[in-house]
Amino acid sequence: MSLHPLIALVSDRDVKQAKGFRTAVERLTGASLEADYQTEVANAPKRAAEGLAHLGVRVGRKAKGRQHGRDEKHLAEAIVRAARSSDEEDSALKSLELPTGESITIIDSAVPIRTAAPDKEKGDSDPNAGIEDLPLLVLIGEDRVAVAVLKYLEPDATRSGAGDTPLRLLLQGLAHAAAIDANREAFRSEIAEAIGKTTGEEAPAVIIAASPRYWELCRKREAQKGAGWIRELERIAREIGETIGTEIFFVGLTTDDTDSVPGWEYDDEGPTLTGPIAFEKSWEAGAGKLKPKPKKKKIDPADVIVEADLSKPLLSYSIRDSYERGDRIAHSKLGEGVVQGVVGRGKIAVMFGEEKKLLIHERP
Repeated sequence: MSLHPLIALVSDRDVKQAKGFRTAVERLTGASLEADYQTEVANAPKRAAEGLAHLGVRVGRKAKGRQHGRDEKHLAEAIVRAARSSDEEDSALKSLELPTGESITIIDSAVPIRTAAPDKEKGDSDPNAGIEDLPLLVLIGEDRVAVAVLKYLEPDATRSGAGDTPLRLLLQGLAHAAAIDANREAFRSEIAEAIGKTTGEEAPAVIIAASPRYWELCRKREAQKGAGWIRELERIAREIGETIGTEIFFVGLTTDDTDSVPGWEYDDEGPTLTGPIAFEKSWEAGAGKLKPKPKKKKIDPADVIVEADLSKPLLSYSIRDSYERGDRIAHSKLGEGVVQGVVGRGKIAVMFGEEKKLLIHERP
């Protein structure tokens, strides 16, 4: 059994595919994910035991410009810089909150969890294998720790990138939450020192924060049209909350700035926001509900126009004769008509031009 089953799920082929992730999420339950979550907690690296910190750890050079595949990392860094700005009036994060109304306090980005680089010789038996940094660590309200998984797309993007399905982002966030849970006391101590706040006992929350364009494209994909995938994501999110206690938030992250795309720029200290950011609803309430298919209107056979059967001769109308659908009859007053069918005992419907008449036939 894998030391990190949630991380293994993140790499699952169906989880990553637009055509397969709905089927993949249908197979998941809160109970199955709780078992995987507890395995992740048990096997997560423990930095504090190695004398290593989680917060304020910086490695590598400061970015001087956009780099392929690094937009989310740079955006998170820019958000943290704005949060630490001394000018609160000009802060791009002033009054940042979730669509549900809870306030958001930014703590740190690119938070390390591994105690060392993965050992290739150990393979999957290495607790550090597959472990990634927490993208963005925040507090919800006064004391609930949460990890925000970011996904950035420009407003005119036409695709979201290979493998970036909402289910994959959710599972990544859940694996990050398990790592926080496993190091709860270390995070509590470091957060108190960093921002002066005490964290509560609730399970870490997960915020899937993606550009509004990302959610738009998710709903435009042919494989994802309709409410099915949204309904399944909302279901599994509810079950995760009931079994693990982790609340899942799906939100849109706006970085709109009329003068700058993507919404951040670079200086000597790295990425910096060029305008305010905000969290909004990822989709409208009730988007996951299946709309009932409209009932097909029953067509009265009498309303269907029957064309004349030209293989049959024109018949002179008589109340004593018998007629069938498609027969052409000549009426002394109404003219030439086409029998539409029998509509009652001894009666036929006949179209004369655009007018339907009832006539008697088969009279003894």
